[in-house]
Amino acid sequence: MEELLYVIPANSKKEDIVAMLTAHPEIKFVSLVGIDLAGNDTDEKIPMRVFLKDMEDFYSGRAVQTDGSSVVLSGIATLNNAKVDMPIDPSTNWYIDYNFENFDEKTGLPIGTLRIPAFLIHNGKRVDSRAVLADTLDFVKKELLAIMHKNPKISGLEHIDCSKIKDISFTAATELEFWVKTPISHVHVDEMFASQVMQEQYWQRTHGVVRTALEQSIERLEKYGLKVEMGHKEVGGIKAHLDNSGNMTSVCEQIEVDWRFDEALQAADNELLVRTIVKQTFRLNGLEVSFKAKPMIGVAGNGEHTHIGLAAIMEDGSFCNLFAPTEMTKDYMSAVGYGAIMGLLKNYEVINPFVSATNDSLNRLKPGFEAPVCIVTSLGHSPEIPSRNRSILAGLVRDVTNPMATRFELRACNPYTNTYLVVAAIYSAILDGVRYSVSKTTDELLAELSKEAGEETDYLETDRAYRSEKDVFEDYTADERNHLFGAPPATVWENLSALDKNEEKRKAVTAAGAFTDQIIEAFKDGALTRWKMELIARIIPENREIVRAANEVKSNFVTDQDAYNWNKINELRCYLAKDSIDEKSLFTLLINALNEGDYETASSLQVEMYDKIEELKALYDVYVKNII
Repeated sequence: MEELLYVIPANSKKEDIVAMLTAHPEIKFVSLVGIDLAGNDTDEKIPMRVFLKDMEDFYSGRAVQTDGSSVVLSGIATLNNAKVDMPIDPSTNWYIDYNFENFDEKTGLPIGTLRIPAFLIHNGKRVDSRAVLADTLDFVKKELLAIMHKNPKISGLEHIDCSKIKDISFTAATELEFWVKTPISHVHVDEMFASQVMQEQYWQRTHGVVRTALEQSIERLEKYGLKVEMGHKEVGGIKAHLDNSGNMTSVCEQIEVDWRFDEALQAADNELLVRTIVKQTFRLNGLEVSFKAKPMIGVAGNGEHTHIGLAAIMEDGSFCNLFAPTEMTKDYMSAVGYGAIMGLLKNYEVINPFVSATNDSLNRLKPGFEAPVCIVTSLGHSPEIPSRNRSILAGLVRDVTNPMATRFELRACNPYTNTYLVVAAIYSAILDGVRYSVSKTTDELLAELSKEAGEETDYLETDRAYRSEKDVFEDYTADERNHLFGAPPATVWENLSALDKNEEKRKAVTAAGAFTDQIIEAFKDGALTRWKMELIARIIPENREIVRAANEVKSNFVTDQDAYNWNKINELRCYLAKDSIDEKSLFTLLINALNEGDYETASSLQVEMYDKIEELKALYDVYVKNII
């Protein structure tokens, strides 16, 4: 497959594109990739001859239109005004997606589809996730350049003259975690939880078909130029079994793949490619892949740690990491770095809705699974010796010997987080913090970031603490965490409500003008629709089955303890699922509140339902274990 074309580089000339495609007749289709506000990417099969004939129309957006009311552009593209144009974006790489189950008869090569990033335009305005990120970066770049030129000497950046900065580079990277299993295989959660606690899986060897699929995925991603750094087993999973033929069965493992950073918009595009390649490759090997944030309650979920960097391109062409200080062993960061993390933390309540907009995503963010639960950072115990605290929300990643590696890692994202919107929101918040920090010294900023809750400062909120070098899960109680770092949202409704309750923070994130009120309301409306429908059509029915399965066990030897346990269980079953004329069950009350649009009540009932279901499962486990 060495003769296959995998990438058409960004900003290629049209005549070069035509030459490349003409030389590869196995590439038979074109697909324009627009990203709606839920992070869904469009895909279609346009014959290559159409693209080559009408290339100018594709660039202008005249060639392809879509029905915007069928994707997540709620309140923007409506049934009576649904037309959305899709102009292509030549500024990032175009990738070729090959179908290894369908080969061209003449060449013997797999048939390819050229996937071209595109924008979505409705009524003359760009309304898609890619556009939000692209437009935000343009604004933040312009503002940062103005700030730097106005403040040529910034604390911690004494080694450069900021007035000689020519351009700004925004870099990002994501890490992809996913669960792999053989189809129709069921594994006990208790067994996987035990394996996780005993640390039997993390960075262990992969075997058999999982090893093959992982190696093939890495090889394919290398061909696309993604510069994979590693693929390895994650914390979750159990050992597979061999059948009589020597084939692996009951595969259930967690894997992570990491690749090199890129410019922010390209990095978000790359993430889509990686998910596609991984899923295709593992499926070709007979394995299912899940990118859900929490595929199984009770064991580790899938994170997608998002790394954020910021660099200056100087007039002489050299690069300078704007987060890294002049003296790496004296300061943790430059003043720009401090402003960046302070802006991210201060405004996180209005970033979090874009990070975690589903029931699944919030299920992952629970104490005990290395997923962040509160707004706090860690810098390390001293500038001389970098350390990593895996219990915090956003941490500083640094290497004393390599200043260019200095960056921030947001640990709350998951594989289905809309990276375009999250990165746009992060850089907007960073700009807000940098506006404040460039006039301060690094010592002043370190003191402010390290302040105690209740201590008043100029930028960060008085009643919060923002830094901890402790284990946030183990060294604080839940009440202490909530007091120091703020209570995390328990439901999608709670999380989305922060966009309306934090007006000043919303202004900071929307300052670029790309996050318009229309875009934010469309995002919220789509997320609430999915929240409501998933509860009614999936989560409540699944919980009904849990209630139904908690049946009384018939036994010839029943003790008073058994009778007591069963009575408690049955009362709980009825409270959850059994209606009477005078009283409605919790399930019914929740469904009614959702259908009536009483989302505040529905949110509190959802929390109660989760607590009661967990109580039921624990009680029933104790009950069954005592029956002989």
